[in-house]
Amino acid sequence: MSESNASISTTKSLEEKAYARVTWRLIPILFFAYIVAYLDRVNVGFAKLQMLQDLNFSNTIYGLGAGLFFIGYFIFEVPSNIILHRVGARKWIARIMLSWGIISGLTMFVTTPMMFYTMRFLLGVAEAGFFPGIILYFTYWYPAQRRARIVALLIAANPICGVLGGPISGWIMQSFSGTYGVAGWQWLFLLEALPSIVIAFIVFFYLDDGIRKAKWLPEEEKQILEKNIEAEAKEKQSHSIRDAFGSGMVWLTSFVYFCLLICMYGITFWMPTLIKATGVKSMIDIGLLTSIPFAAGLIAMLLISRSSDKHKERRWHCTLPAAISGIGLILSAVYGNNTVIAMVFLSVAMAGSLAALPVFWSLPTAILGGTAAAAGIAIVNSIGNLSGFLGNYVVGWLTDLTHNTDIGMYVLAVFAFIGAAIVLTSIPAKMVNK
Repeated sequence: MSESNASISTTKSLEEKAYARVTWRLIPILFFAYIVAYLDRVNVGFAKLQMLQDLNFSNTIYGLGAGLFFIGYFIFEVPSNIILHRVGARKWIARIMLSWGIISGLTMFVTTPMMFYTMRFLLGVAEAGFFPGIILYFTYWYPAQRRARIVALLIAANPICGVLGGPISGWIMQSFSGTYGVAGWQWLFLLEALPSIVIAFIVFFYLDDGIRKAKWLPEEEKQILEKNIEAEAKEKQSHSIRDAFGSGMVWLTSFVYFCLLICMYGITFWMPTLIKATGVKSMIDIGLLTSIPFAAGLIAMLLISRSSDKHKERRWHCTLPAAISGIGLILSAVYGNNTVIAMVFLSVAMAGSLAALPVFWSLPTAILGGTAAAAGIAIVNSIGNLSGFLGNYVVGWLTDLTHNTDIGMYVLAVFAFIGAAIVLTSIPAKMVNK
């Protein structure tokens, strides 16, 4: 081996060691933080099974309340991400987690629709900036060709939260119901809020704001990582925050994300109701069954994101799973009276929906650079998350109107097909396949 080849081999070895060190340092804590964030966001879907009867709420009230989270999230998303970029991830992510943990726990005291609406809106305000902040944070450490796998590791918290959170939520509601005169759904909000508060303090003392501040990285590895980030930055055009708001591609990808998320949130928030409608009555059984689609989603997500990075292909790896998700939603409604068949197609729908998400995030992060990345990522995420409001409200309204969830699932499927079509026809391959 020549001296130059040996030098290249040594550099590559150091680079792989450096990224492995970064991944083992960052991903575990951010992964657990995202699990508890997602649990506090969606556990209202389980609380619904007792809460609606106790408080005399309709499905429309539930859908509106569940969805108002995303309005607060939308309004404060961009400002939150820009603040994170300026003050650092460590302080801001810790602040986000502490505030949402407190608000989520206080939801146990809800007694009226207006109180429910207020707490869900405030929870969205508190959590705004968390996920896009982490996506932005990854751009400080990883170049584009490594990010799909890393984002997949983070988003894997979604299905793992479903695998673990469903059975835990069902157990809490059934086992704690009536303890000290407190309803099961109230215990659910209280007990599942506590981990967020604990992890907030861990994040504050554990995270570093960037490569240069990481005392646990050797200087030689810091230089390699910084060189890679600087090389990628040179390939991107310099953008201002105004450019991000004026970019047609940012708004296009925002709508794609809207279409992908409306399916994922629709399945997540309504899955306990869908399973109960097939004839399952026990809270624990419902909780256990909800873990199956999320397990399927976890496997699909990891396989598709790995394939996307390996082949450096993004569009088809996002399009096909999204389309499959729509098909699964339709068939889960068609066979909604059969628990086994409905669970199979709910699993297909969730697998397609979750598999598309980490690949999708390779699209906007490949487009913008500079200061605009913070605003651009937040715009995409905030617009996309409005789907959580629209989807939940529309499904709730249609459920009250038709007395079943079938039409709501068909509507969600249409959005999946639209998102898939836009990715394939409107996003240039040369821009994102890297």
